[in-house]
Amino acid sequence: MTKLTMAKALNAGLRRALEADPKVVLAGEDIGKLGGVFRVTEGLQKDFGEHRVIDSPLAEAGIVGTAVGMALRGYRPVCEIQFDGFVYPAFDQIVSQVAKMHNRSRGRLPMPVVIRIPFGGGIGAVEHHSESPEAYFAHTAGLKVVACSNPVDAYWMIQQAVASDDPIIFLEPKRRYHERAEVDETATPMPLHQSSVVREGSDITVVAYGPMVRTCVQAAEAAEDEGRSIEVIDLRTLSPLDLDPVTASVRKTGRLITVHEAPVNLGLGAELAARVTEQCFYSLEAPVLRVGGFDMPYPPSRIEDEYLPDLDRVLDAVDRSLAY
Repeated sequence: MTKLTMAKALNAGLRRALEADPKVVLAGEDIGKLGGVFRVTEGLQKDFGEHRVIDSPLAEAGIVGTAVGMALRGYRPVCEIQFDGFVYPAFDQIVSQVAKMHNRSRGRLPMPVVIRIPFGGGIGAVEHHSESPEAYFAHTAGLKVVACSNPVDAYWMIQQAVASDDPIIFLEPKRRYHERAEVDETATPMPLHQSSVVREGSDITVVAYGPMVRTCVQAAEAAEDEGRSIEVIDLRTLSPLDLDPVTASVRKTGRLITVHEAPVNLGLGAELAARVTEQCFYSLEAPVLRVGGFDMPYPPSRIEDEYLPDLDRVLDAVDRSLAY
């Protein structure tokens, strides 16, 4: 086992994908010689060459559009969008081409494209560098959307995404890039599109993904000192949703809180609340509560701590739920 940061785990996973299949190609802004702004692709161009790790122009629509053509010719392109807020110029290519090509061809043309997006805040960045665009993509039929939250999942999930014949939006929580964990490269990974119970509890269920998983685990640890038992579930897959662990947990606890950085309005928490209410209505002891960002553009970095959900906001929701 090796102790890796999330960034290094992604690097190791991409390296294994490049070694396993000569048709895997990486493309993005500054990913080659520089190794990407977060150094996730560091050393890969040196080892695999400029024809497989490609420094693209500063044109996200061009990166993804080129990937569509490469996928049609049998390659497995992995695109890096440098920051979450830079994905919007490529939105037309993703929604109109990447998501629809397989259906448009009546299943004859697979679209094995992975689009890596560092997402979320917490790094003190400027405008367009701290977005949470996951709901746009989860709402788009034809796309699959996943979000890793730790180095172990990052290592395995990126390899599984590259090996998939479906187009996948791969969300990486940039504020967690430097957190470390032991990664067993000989282990058997869990399926890509499966949720995971990361902390068991009996009083209330909290569901999160990406950067908020650690925040929720910290909240559960703090609540334990007050005699409250919180079960934390890492969603991992946003489309398709794997709700079996969630509904099983809610039938046990009777309460659910959803947590994400994105604004609450029309976020993933709303879909979770609707589905759990449909399936677990008679088990619920309280309304499903949502914790998320405020319904406003991401603020200047000096006040982002006031915007981002934190341990206190999660614990406040726990208090409100248990008060019913």
